[in-house]
Amino acid sequence: MDAVVIDGKALAAKVKEEVREKAARLTQKPGLAVIIVGDNPASRVYVNGKKKDCEECGFYSEEHALPEYASQQELLALIEGLNGREDIDGILVQLPLPKQFDERAVLRAIRPDKDVDCFHPFNVGKLMIGEEGFLPCTPAGVMRMLREYGVDVSGKHCVVVGRSNIVGKPQAILMLRENATVTICHSRTPNLAEECRTADILVAAVGKVGLITADMVKQGAVVIDVAMNRNEQGKLCGDVCYAEVASKASHITPVPGGVGPMTRAMLMENTLYAAQSHGK
Repeated sequence: MDAVVIDGKALAAKVKEEVREKAARLTQKPGLAVIIVGDNPASRVYVNGKKKDCEECGFYSEEHALPEYASQQELLALIEGLNGREDIDGILVQLPLPKQFDERAVLRAIRPDKDVDCFHPFNVGKLMIGEEGFLPCTPAGVMRMLREYGVDVSGKHCVVVGRSNIVGKPQAILMLRENATVTICHSRTPNLAEECRTADILVAAVGKVGLITADMVKQGAVVIDVAMNRNEQGKLCGDVCYAEVASKASHITPVPGGVGPMTRAMLMENTLYAAQSHGK
């Protein structure tokens, strides 16, 4: 029996409608500023998508586009100005930045209460110790998908393949907060296939086409494919060999149309939370 396909696109539309209704009750529109440096085509697609999401949610949004050759000082000055504006609740710097930038310094320059991506050490610390605050968008989107499709995380064994600061590590933390037992695997994990086969919930977030094959998946496991790759034919795909794994999994996310739309929806939820925190 084929797996239940988790429809991230439909769920993202539901989340954004919930956000829109809540935003309409505020005294002032939530405001999101997006900064893009250079002309990376993929970054441009993401920024345009976020602008569209803001329109759908009834937010105020503005884009700040800096040239490829912009300096670190110019970018930091822009962030400082946005930090001081009351109409801007969230600031997002589209990554990756050109090589001349110190990404860590740039992300730390964003005021923690406007850090809607949840990259600032202050917010990452709150996440780690379980305090209320922003949730990292992609991992939060995964958790919302699991809840929506009736997957109870408590007591389950979750294997996260990937240890990035954006997905792997925070995904593990959110799973722990929901009482899962968590294993994090990465490029130096021996016997990766053996580890994956122990998972009730398998989250793939590496960025390697064809990494997760059917023989690495336990019968009836929930498989969440976070990656966004292009195969040799130029087609979008994830880390999971979708067709063969779908015949063994109980639930599976497609690529595209799975985790990606939910990441953007959770950004809108974080921006709403920021606006509410600012008394709007």
